[in-house]
Amino acid sequence: MEHHIPLITTIAAAFGIALILGFIAERLKVPALVGYLLAGILIGPATPGFVADVGLASQLSEIGVMLLMFGVGLHFSIKDLLAVKRIAVPGAIAQMGLATVLGIALSNWWGWSFGSGLVFGLSLSCASTVVLIKALEVRGIIESMNGRIAVGWLVVEDLVTVLVLVMLAPLAGLLGGTTPDGGAGNPLWMTIGYTLLEVSAFIALIMLVGRRAVPWLLWQVARTGSRELFTLAVVATAIGVAYGAAALFSVSFALGAFFAGMVMRESEFSHRAATESLPLQDAFSVLFFVSVGMLFEPAILIEQPMRVLGVVAIIIVGKSLAALAIVLLFRYPLSTALTISASLAQIGEFSFILAGLGLSLGLLPKEGISLVLAGALISIALNPFVFAAIAPFKNWLLKRSRYARKLEQRQDPYAELPMSTERKYLEGQIVLVGYGKVGRRIAAALDAHAIPYVVAEQNRELVESLRREGKAAVTGNAAEPAVLIQAHIADAAMLVVALSDPIDIRQMAHTARTLNPDIEIVLRTHNEAESELLRDEEVGTVFFSEEALARTMSGHILERFAAEQSTHHA
Repeated sequence: MEHHIPLITTIAAAFGIALILGFIAERLKVPALVGYLLAGILIGPATPGFVADVGLASQLSEIGVMLLMFGVGLHFSIKDLLAVKRIAVPGAIAQMGLATVLGIALSNWWGWSFGSGLVFGLSLSCASTVVLIKALEVRGIIESMNGRIAVGWLVVEDLVTVLVLVMLAPLAGLLGGTTPDGGAGNPLWMTIGYTLLEVSAFIALIMLVGRRAVPWLLWQVARTGSRELFTLAVVATAIGVAYGAAALFSVSFALGAFFAGMVMRESEFSHRAATESLPLQDAFSVLFFVSVGMLFEPAILIEQPMRVLGVVAIIIVGKSLAALAIVLLFRYPLSTALTISASLAQIGEFSFILAGLGLSLGLLPKEGISLVLAGALISIALNPFVFAAIAPFKNWLLKRSRYARKLEQRQDPYAELPMSTERKYLEGQIVLVGYGKVGRRIAAALDAHAIPYVVAEQNRELVESLRREGKAAVTGNAAEPAVLIQAHIADAAMLVVALSDPIDIRQMAHTARTLNPDIEIVLRTHNEAESELLRDEEVGTVFFSEEALARTMSGHILERFAAEQSTHHA
């Protein structure tokens, strides 16, 4: 039996070494992604020992790109983006523009062409979604306002990068690269116009037909009850749409898979689709990062250390300072600006996809992708330490700088109620903390009974929209006493906390009791043990979500049963 099978040996080596190095990376409190990239370097042609098949690895990485972009599309939320659009859209575009300019300037100093510098700069401008989400989840701030802004910012970066991926191929000839087949000999405007027409046709088809066809297909497969068939349907849809987009519309695999994920999100089975496809996404994403690592030339760290240092400086210092300035310009506090800056101080998967495309189009030299990869490795490895440095750096800054203290405590126009606020919102009112799904329903019930209330919400844009509707609302974290004071908690009849964070709940309750000892407090929680602790502490009236649901369902059942019995006896 022949055991020299390139496909199997490549996969075995990639997975095996990636597992070991990924495990070591996690133990060192560094993202596992660093381990996967190092695994690629070890089995790549630039290092001695076993060398995997580069051609096969690159094909496997294409599947990784498809599933990776499918996952991004599956979790893409227009609603989340719109919630922070005022800061995320201009902020992300401005920050990407500045990082790209810095990349062009640095590459121009090295003697590269403008086209090479453009691709290089764009590769340094987009942060890694994988790294960011993990960093926010570890710190428990992904659902906070700062976390939402960071995620929204990255969503905009992803969308801009997808657009760049689409436009790079037709513009390659103009930028000094090789024009793909079909674009040669045509005027530039015709090439760009034709590309945009193809992309528009694909998007129209997938949004009009796909939004109906994909949910219908998933429903039919789900009816069979077969888990294997459902998983197969999800993966086949992701890869099939990606391939069809490339074959019929000349659209990249990445864009096709992204829109396949977006369409699948419309289905009621989107959560199940995400769960079922996640193992495959993870596995092939590993292969993608390993294949990227195989393109890396470790010698560049010794031969060109200053260039590597320049790249790292743009990623960690240049991008961070740009984001810091932009967020502060939008009148957000210093803590928010520092969190966003730390979130963007790294590059990842989109950078590799861009750099790989630039290399294939003859726009980026081989050295360029090695520099991008070196920057990614170092920035991702340092990102946890950058996040850890936020708190001590902020404290140090606040102690020594009056201007920093001013920035941290700057007056937000929506942080206090306007002078024209009616008396009914200032005395005997309800203070409603949180305006999410639960908060909105409570507010609707209060509106129906003409009960006055003041909303305390971290999302400034949401507060702005509430004010336009004529509702009383203040922005800020209600765990900070100043926010509840601005909501006139001292004269309120009740505090209703529609959030589920137990730490913040205690702080809010403590502030409310201190300022208004007789106030009634109503809380919610998702945790049974936490609900019992809160009740034991007599913090207030506690609603445990599952308990409240069971009580409502039981009431409905008993009511229906009693009605049937009375009808039967009559």
